[in-house]
Amino acid sequence: MDTLETGSTVDMIDVHRIMEMIPHRYPFLMIDRVVDIVPGAKATGVKNVTINEPYFAGHFPERPVMPGVLIIEAMAQTAAVFVVHTLGAESEGKLVYFMSVDGARFRKPVEPGDQLHVEVTKQRSRGNVWKFSGKATVDGKLVAEATYAAMIMND
Repeated sequence: MDTLETGSTVDMIDVHRIMEMIPHRYPFLMIDRVVDIVPGAKATGVKNVTINEPYFAGHFPERPVMPGVLIIEAMAQTAAVFVVHTLGAESEGKLVYFMSVDGARFRKPVEPGDQLHVEVTKQRSRGNVWKFSGKATVDGKLVAEATYAAMIMND
């Protein structure tokens, strides 16, 4: 049974509002904005990938590539903003834990200068468990995809 869907379609959520909605902070905040949310359906986040990211010092010094697990994390954070928007203010700042990641595929490296677009689509929710499919693109080309489940913690 799906949870009650609330809220309205949003055109853009900036990084300041994202930080009110989810607890992630630099250097682990993996989205810079959410460019649209359709409550109960989907959301799209954006990550501007820059050479200043701390992980590039070691991944890899000669050819910097954004780690795939961080692309998946960007999907999860976009989904977390979607969940908070859907559930309302009482869910702001709550922790969300991964439960599973399935079918992760990495198609193309993401490099400094790229703008990563992360589209997450709700597959279902039951209680505090949500399941999503996510796709990440750069310049309209698929770079990664995965299906994952997460649990929002109720104190």
